[in-house]
Amino acid sequence: MQIVKSALWSAVAASAMMCLYVPGVAHAESTFGLQLAGGNADHHGEGINKLDLGLVWDPHLTWWAIGGWNFALIGEAHAAYWNTEGNVNRHVGEFGATPVLRFEKSAGAIRPFVEAGVGVRLLTHARFTDSYTMSSAFQFADMVGLGFTFGQRQQYTLGYRFQHLSNASIKRPNPGIDFNQIYVTYMFK
Repeated sequence: MQIVKSALWSAVAASAMMCLYVPGVAHAESTFGLQLAGGNADHHGEGINKLDLGLVWDPHLTWWAIGGWNFALIGEAHAAYWNTEGNVNRHVGEFGATPVLRFEKSAGAIRPFVEAGVGVRLLTHARFTDSYTMSSAFQFADMVGLGFTFGQRQQYTLGYRFQHLSNASIKRPNPGIDFNQIYVTYMFK
């Protein structure tokens, strides 16, 4: 059932991306940016710190303007380093991509938003200790967050994300892991 749910969420995200290229959707020049995030997870006493570097693509696709707010789609590619307290693999790499759906304020010096995304990740090691394993290198990455953009050209973003990584029970055990992350983004406009 978990596999079906994760596959369904991935299909919904991919469909949403494809549907954005329809008439009536606002388009502008695409911009790219860099994102730096730091976070941690405490799973069954296993402390894991994470440093994440992301490449952000903003195609400036917006739709459904509602009372000064609109929906937007952002694409992100990530490379992260995990420092675990593990006795098997203390250093873990994470690589992946996530389409991010935002509901954001359309105008103003400071523009708050809420966001959600479902992506995929590959880990360099699935086992951290003798007793804690993610079971597979392939993981789904679900996240929700909030933040705001600011700056003369809205080039800065500051935000918080709750991220859950899990293999959707493709392989057992599937303990998953939850990260709390703070991130900053600079968009080259």
